[in-house]
Amino acid sequence: MRSVKAALVQMRVTEDKERNLRSASDAVRRAADAGAQVVCLPEMFVCPYERHAFLAAREARGGRIWSALAQMAAGSRVVLVGGSFPEAAEGRLYNTCFVFDAAGRQIARHRKVHLFDIDIAGGQRFRESDTFSPGADLTVFDTPLGRFGVVICFDIRFPELMQLMALYGAEAVFVPASFNMTTGPAHWQLLFRARALDAQIFLLGCSAARDARSRYVAYGHSLAISPWGTVLAELGAQPETLLVTLDLDEALRTRAQIPVMAGARRTDLYELRWQRGENLKKPRG
Repeated sequence: MRSVKAALVQMRVTEDKERNLRSASDAVRRAADAGAQVVCLPEMFVCPYERHAFLAAREARGGRIWSALAQMAAGSRVVLVGGSFPEAAEGRLYNTCFVFDAAGRQIARHRKVHLFDIDIAGGQRFRESDTFSPGADLTVFDTPLGRFGVVICFDIRFPELMQLMALYGAEAVFVPASFNMTTGPAHWQLLFRARALDAQIFLLGCSAARDARSRYVAYGHSLAISPWGTVLAELGAQPETLLVTLDLDEALRTRAQIPVMAGARRTDLYELRWQRGENLKKPRG
């Protein structure tokens, strides 16, 4: 069995960037001490999910946040999926996740592809595109543990993205996210189970802990889903770290039993293709 122990850090996020970085660092260290090999932080783990906070917390690659993430990975000897923070680059702002190997070297960068613009009657209204520009990359990366992927929050609503990541070899996809109290209870677990089934991969969603005093209240409920659609573990709303062991061979077994990602696909009739695949490995057949 090719097993990987993963940790999802469901931390409380405050207005204090330095406090958030300390909380993240402490949680990563504790997860590593508990045997975690891959650790994931939440979306916008350095600031509240609000426009003014995004602007106040923005930094370029190589700045304080990026360097702190690299140090967390190297200090705890883990692969670190660094949640996300407001990345200032090229005169724009991106909702960006950087991934680091156990030596603290950056091995991947995902800029949120699908921006969170919603207006739900009687519920949540938010326009991420008022602040951020969209990314344009399908982010899969190799580690000594396996081939993984990362998307951010709203990206998970697009099944094509998950299926493409599976075609490019991702066995597990990490999802730093911040669903709210409108979409969370209705869609959070449902979407993760559906996307895991669509792509026959492990899906791991990492949310911030719930803080009812915030203007934007995160749902919490960080969770891990198997390629069969089984909920392996799920937290509640409070600050906590989820530890889960993934049997990566389960993805292969699932695809062999129900070959929706390989032999059963009618590629003579329709096509699933990433338009910007120049930096990706050749997809599976």
